Amino acid sequence: MRKAAKWAGGFILIFTLTLGALAIWKREEVVRLMGVLDLFSEEKIVTNFSNMNAIFLNRPFAMTRIAPSPLPSGQQATLPAAVSDWVAERSVTSLVVLKDGAVVFEEYYQGTAREDVRINWSVSKSYLSALMGIVLAEGAIGSVDDLVVTYAPELAASAYATASIRDVLQMESGVTFDEDYLDFFSDINRMGRVLALGRSMDAFAVAQDESFTAPGTDWQYVSIDTHVLGMVIRGATGRDVHDLMNEKILRPMALEGAPYYLVDGFGTAFVLGGLNMTTRDNARFGQMFANGGRWNGQQIVPATWVDQSTTATANTAPGAIGYGYQWWIPDGSAPGQYLARGIYGQYLYVDRVNDVVIATHGADRAFREAGVQAQNEAMFRLIAESL
Repeated sequence: MRKAAKWAGGFILIFTLTLGALAIWKREEVVRLMGVLDLFSEEKIVTNFSNMNAIFLNRPFAMTRIAPSPLPSGQQATLPAAVSDWVAERSVTSLVVLKDGAVVFEEYYQGTAREDVRINWSVSKSYLSALMGIVLAEGAIGSVDDLVVTYAPELAASAYATASIRDVLQMESGVTFDEDYLDFFSDINRMGRVLALGRSMDAFAVAQDESFTAPGTDWQYVSIDTHVLGMVIRGATGRDVHDLMNEKILRPMALEGAPYYLVDGFGTAFVLGGLNMTTRDNARFGQMFANGGRWNGQQIVPATWVDQSTTATANTAPGAIGYGYQWWIPDGSAPGQYLARGIYGQYLYVDRVNDVVIATHGADRAFREAGVQAQNEAMFRLIAESL
C-alpha cells in the first residue's frame, strides 16, 4: 500500500513537472491565447485595440524617415447634434472627418489619442483590394477571371479549386465558413486561435474543403476569402504581402503613424483583418481613393481599379447593402459613395459626391445587433451632407 502511494505520488510529481515544462515551453502561445480569450472584454477592449502588438505576433512596416504627407486643417465644422449621442452609443473611439481633403473635425474618445495605432479589423480587406489592383496593373496577374489555383496551386484540393479571383474578391467563392464572431467554435474564431497559437494561416485555408454552392453563384461574406487573395498575390509576385503593401501603398503615402500587420507563426500577414493604423492614416487612404487613387503627387492605385472595386457587382440580396471587390456599397448610394468596415465599429467612409471622407475606430461590443450597421451608415450620410 505504501509502495502504491509512493508510486502515485511520484507519478503526480512527474505529471506536474511535465505540465510546468510544457507551460514554459509554450509560454508565448499560452499568453497569446489568453489574450485572445480576453480580447473583447468590456474593461479591456479599448486598450487592447490600441495595443494588438502586445498580444499577437506582428511585423511593423519599415517607414522611410521623411515628413508625413500633408493632411491640412480646414475650417472646423460643427457636426449635427446627433453625432454626440451616436459616439457614446456606438462606443466610437476616434472620429476624423475630411472635407475637400482637409481635416474639419477630429476627436478621440475613451482615453485614446491621435498617435494610437489601432486594429482595423476588416477595413484591412479594402487595403488588400487596392494592392490587388496594383499587382494586376503591373501584369503579375493576368485577369481577375483567372482561377486562384493558377497562382496558389496548393489550393487545388480545397474548396477553392474552381473559384476565380473575381469570385473571391466579391465573396462569392461558395466556400462553407461560419463567420459568427460570437460563437467560440465558429470558423472565424477557430482562425483567430490559429493566429494566436502561431500556426499557419495558409494551412488553415488549404483545409477548407466544403462548399455550399458553386463559385460565382451566391454572395456570402467569408473572411477566409481575403486570405486566399493574399495567397494569390504572393504566388503571382513571389513576394510577401507585407513588403508589397509597404512598397506599393504605405510608403508612397508617407504616413505619420507606425503601422504594422499581425502575422501568423510563419510571418504571413493576417491580411483579412490584421492591419493596424492610426485613424488619420486611414483617412489619408480614404482620401487617396476619393482622389481616384492619387496621393502625395503619385498615382498609387489605378483609377480604373478604384472605380471597379467600389462598384456593387456581387450577388447580394435586392435592397441589401452591396459589395464590390472587398468594399461595401450601402443601398441607395450614388456612384462614388462606399465604405470599408470592420467588426466592433471600424469604418472608412468615402463620399466623392460631397467630397467627404470619414474615418472611425471603435470598440462597439453591440456591433452585431439589428439596425447598428444601418444606423452607422445613416450617420455617415448625415455628417457628409451637413458639410
